[in-house]
Amino acid sequence: MTCTFTGLVARARGLVSDDRRAVLGIAGQPGAGKSTLAEALVTALAADPPPGHGPDWVAHVPMDGFHLADAELERLGLRDRKGAPDTFDAYGYAALLRRLLDDQDPMIYAPGFERVLEQPVAGAIGVPRQARLIITEGNYLLVDDARWRPVRSLLTEVWYTDLEPGERLRRLIERHVRFGKPEADAVAWTTGTDERNAELIATTRERADLLVPESVLRRLAPG
Repeated sequence: MTCTFTGLVARARGLVSDDRRAVLGIAGQPGAGKSTLAEALVTALAADPPPGHGPDWVAHVPMDGFHLADAELERLGLRDRKGAPDTFDAYGYAALLRRLLDDQDPMIYAPGFERVLEQPVAGAIGVPRQARLIITEGNYLLVDDARWRPVRSLLTEVWYTDLEPGERLRRLIERHVRFGKPEADAVAWTTGTDERNAELIATTRERADLLVPESVLRRLAPG
């Protein structure tokens, strides 16, 4: 069956059953379009909410807010590996997902990530009680180790963005440059640290519930 963006919107909508909160995860390698897909889904779903709901029935809560701050990475000797699985607060991320699924609080604040500063920002994303579908995205949602396994168990489904390597690298270099890296540094980081992480993420591809093909991801390419 051909995968289309319209079909993905319908599938995401269908994850919410009996008005209980659901969490859709979007995994994939760096630069593969996770954030772009998540933002497009939120926009489409907010524009056409289910009966009895408003646009805030869907919320976007990225994993990137759980990057460890540079000061902590320096303390741990991990600053040169920023973005690797052990440079995130995976347990804190899982705790937030549990709190969202518990659905007890009128408002839950999640951390965001400031790309210019390359630092997490506490309390940057508000998730109101009305939100029934949470869309989260990040590199390591499907990693099968003690640190990340609890995350997968909390996600209703996980989709994997399957973008061709050349295009993915091109987008990633462009993003690093856009947020302040000199081009030579952007290329070095993309082909070094980012690519080592990408190799690990590729091994998790088969654990996804759905592969989002390049045909969809290219149509959603950021301007």
